[in-house]
Amino acid sequence: MRILLLSSCLFVGGIANAANDLPGGGINPEALSQHVRVLASDAFEGRAPASNGEQRTVDYLIEQFTKAGLQPGGANGSWVQEVPLVRATVDGEVAASLTLGGKTLPLVNGEDITLQSLSPFGVVDQQDVPLVFVGYGISAPERHWDDYKDLDLSGKIAVVLINDADFEAEQPGAFDGKAVTYYGRWTYKFEEAARRGAEGVLIVHETAPAAYPWATVKASGTSPLFDIERSQDDALAAHTPVRGWMQRALAERIFSAAGLDFEAEKRKAMRADFQPVALGDARLSASFWVKRERVVSRNVVAKLEGASHPEESVIFSAHWDAFGIGQPDANGQTVRHGAIDNATGVAAVLELGRVFAAGPRPQRSLYFVALTAEEKGLLGASYYAAHPLAPLETTVAVLNIEMFSPDGENADIATWGKGRVSLEQDIDRVAKARGRRWSPDPNLEAGFFYRADHFAFARKGVPAITVGAGLDKLDGGVAAGRALRDAYFAKCYHQACDAWSPQWDGRGLAADTLLVYDLGLELANSRQWPTWEKGAEFEAAREASDAARR
Repeated sequence: MRILLLSSCLFVGGIANAANDLPGGGINPEALSQHVRVLASDAFEGRAPASNGEQRTVDYLIEQFTKAGLQPGGANGSWVQEVPLVRATVDGEVAASLTLGGKTLPLVNGEDITLQSLSPFGVVDQQDVPLVFVGYGISAPERHWDDYKDLDLSGKIAVVLINDADFEAEQPGAFDGKAVTYYGRWTYKFEEAARRGAEGVLIVHETAPAAYPWATVKASGTSPLFDIERSQDDALAAHTPVRGWMQRALAERIFSAAGLDFEAEKRKAMRADFQPVALGDARLSASFWVKRERVVSRNVVAKLEGASHPEESVIFSAHWDAFGIGQPDANGQTVRHGAIDNATGVAAVLELGRVFAAGPRPQRSLYFVALTAEEKGLLGASYYAAHPLAPLETTVAVLNIEMFSPDGENADIATWGKGRVSLEQDIDRVAKARGRRWSPDPNLEAGFFYRADHFAFARKGVPAITVGAGLDKLDGGVAAGRALRDAYFAKCYHQACDAWSPQWDGRGLAADTLLVYDLGLELANSRQWPTWEKGAEFEAAREASDAARR
């Protein structure tokens, strides 16, 4: 077992120094804000993968990494790692309706439901497919839980709830209370329904358990889908012919027509003895064309080679993609700029690369990686983890950055989810050295641990965290921070209004980036390695890679 804590005295001029004593003049708030202004501008068209916006983004990142004095860290001496994907776009209108009580109810895609498909065929044409409620759609033998109860889902559409069965329970049960597990994520719901041979799957949207409003679902659900390249047989096995979400009001109407009470059935689904329920005579009909294209997106990778242990590496990462151009919002805006999510993270990686390159070479190699297709299911990170540019067994840690705040400084810094990894204690320690503190994720029910790129590395055993803004504002405290956060998620998350503003206060961006620098510098010059806590779900994978390396 590796030593848990890193020494705080591993380097000269580290966290005890003031920010302006760092190489290159330290972390520059104006530079951070300028990077966001450029990346989130209309000219970058929302930075969708495999678009003109991607090319502009890649060009800008390479320009900035080159200017910083970093080396190409991509494949074959280049700045990029190509990520082959399949893009599936609904081509034309979606015709959809429900049969309830013998009557036909037309459905509006994007309003009542969102329908998409990653099936390997170019057309979806389903007529009168019966709906069955399968609770939370979870099969977890290790938790003694199975919502399916050997139900044959062939020829049926599964209706499932979002999040875990514990989310609204009075007491924690099989799923860790409100701290959502991977079983609560929408990605898992789709995956499991496909494994069960369903014709389709519809997730019932509710804002609290989903952790975002319908507007976010609409933005995602009416955008192109991306997937890794698969054979036709693998794609058929991995995806149902149709998938999507429905509004809670529509679900209530379906349940009522079947003589069921939606809330009562939800309560039954919170128990391990839940039984699937046919939803009366409810039948879905849906027809639409799907344009499928092979596209190649890119991770952008810069490197600073280590001086004495170049074979060991530390990764600083952030995803560069956002949601591109979508339907006009209330103000007629169509570009979903992705300023906070996640031009702030990319800006931090660029600034970290500049400052590290200006200083002495670290002992270990540093990689600065801007990842693609996070918003499409962590695809760029997953591809890197499957095709690493530096061996994962000698990758010391991944410090991923998401959604730093432009609203001034905080007394704290946060990490996403409960990682059960020593890096959480390390970020707390370096924060305290700067007169700040680490705050554990206050919204474990949102499942953020499974929604950021570090998760792709964690699954392979690499100690990894995503660092984000805290809530305790120096001006206004936690109440002010929570109000700002809640307003952002309610109004601008994945929307056009997630945009840069001249009123941004870059001091908070700089202060948070500085703490990532402090921890990264320790990791870069240490002979110790971060570890997963005993019993953490990724501990075994790391121990296996340790044994292989030794």
